[in-house]
Amino acid sequence: MNVLPSKEILRDKIHGCWIGKNIGGTLGGPLECDTSMHDISWFVKDPGGNPLPNDDLDLQLAWLLMAEFYGFEKITFRHFGEMWNHAIIGPWGEYANCRLNCQQGFFPPLSGSCDNYGLERSNGAWIRAEIWACLCAGKPDDAIRYAYMDSSCDHVSDGVYAEMFIAAMEAAAFCESDIRKIIEIGLCKIPDKCRLRESIDLAIKYYDTGKTWQEARTAVVELNADMGWFHAPANVAFAVIGLLYGEGDFGKSICTAVNCGDDTDCTAATVGALLGIIQGEKAIPEKWKAAIGDAIVQHSLNGFSVQARIPRTITELTDRVIRLREIGELNNPDFVVADEDFCSREAAEAIWKKSPYYQDYDLIFGKITVEYLDKPYLTPGVPNRLRIRINGSIAGITLFRFAWQLPEGYTSDTEKFVVGVRNYCQTEFDTSITPPENISDNMVFINLAVSSTEHGSPEMVTVPFRKAGSTHVPFFVMNRNTDSCRQMFAIDKRCSR
Repeated sequence: MNVLPSKEILRDKIHGCWIGKNIGGTLGGPLECDTSMHDISWFVKDPGGNPLPNDDLDLQLAWLLMAEFYGFEKITFRHFGEMWNHAIIGPWGEYANCRLNCQQGFFPPLSGSCDNYGLERSNGAWIRAEIWACLCAGKPDDAIRYAYMDSSCDHVSDGVYAEMFIAAMEAAAFCESDIRKIIEIGLCKIPDKCRLRESIDLAIKYYDTGKTWQEARTAVVELNADMGWFHAPANVAFAVIGLLYGEGDFGKSICTAVNCGDDTDCTAATVGALLGIIQGEKAIPEKWKAAIGDAIVQHSLNGFSVQARIPRTITELTDRVIRLREIGELNNPDFVVADEDFCSREAAEAIWKKSPYYQDYDLIFGKITVEYLDKPYLTPGVPNRLRIRINGSIAGITLFRFAWQLPEGYTSDTEKFVVGVRNYCQTEFDTSITPPENISDNMVFINLAVSSTEHGSPEMVTVPFRKAGSTHVPFFVMNRNTDSCRQMFAIDKRCSR
């Protein structure tokens, strides 16, 4: 039977999670993007008692504010998208793609699946799993549900599975201390056949057969050579290498993760966070804690747009997470009851089966889901098939009335229709939209009027579409050989002295 520790120990573990995250991020930060192997055993540059800023932690501060304001248990995909739109200013790859998609009406999971070329399986999501693990301590299945909503903002497939893997491990680590069992719990939450699973299994195989961490790292790099750098399968495997070969030693573990190269701040930060949960803040060696202190230095959030107080210290962050947990317990006593079976796959399998091309609409009298069977891209004169799902409210049997409000030139095979829904049940039906031969705009918004037996005044569901081929966001690679780039790197070096 899985049982959460006492409140005092739980707090120490949550505190250890965030301290470990900050230490690992600061350790790996200076070597980020360097894909070669390293040989460090301490910070390459003395932090002087202050951590480096790190988007791995920053974005989780946004999720903390979101959970505090809207209520942890009430968070939806739309909340994630709106918060991203207003709070997150980080310009990096998939973050910028998510913002662009949300601004154009493609909220999660569409924001992660649409026109996110080359970044769908990158590292941006699994690095932000700690907030869900701490809020869902001892409840891996709850943690992966939030991790799924979070990661769907800017990723699909392995990019999503990676955050589910990390969130499950960290949530379980509040009750389980054996690294191998914790890794196995994480593996239960991802598909058996995916590149992420293959990469992790390879790292485990090399450890179990007595190979060096260098050999394990090289094997993982070779397996993922087709993906290039900065992708989840290889980097999550590097974190696993750090955990296995570090053998419980905090410093050795985070340094091994960094020494694998690539997205070093992410791998070390995740390893540090997981060991911080297992061992608690008090067990982290004092030299590592003293090197970075208690401060949080953030650079990815828009302080002008988000007026709520952003935590400035790890201690404050810990206190506010604890407070959210207390509120959760007041709303639902089962909130603090650990999952009975950490290795259950039922909740995870339900997530794997979901299409990445749908959007939810929460109406007061029911929840409407629009799934794009042909993806949300319109081709002139070609029908685009949609599946509409309706979840009834607490009320009894209800008839829902739907009516498309089509722009000029657009047609539908079911322009008006009526669907019956029973309370607590789900109903679905298929429809389609056919655009004209000439689509003038790259984004098209079509209203679906929804009313019910008890609600004659319709509510509007706005369904966004994008003209096929109208948007292309390439994977940018910095050209470090240009004069302007060399000049900026020279300035950076002078300023860092």
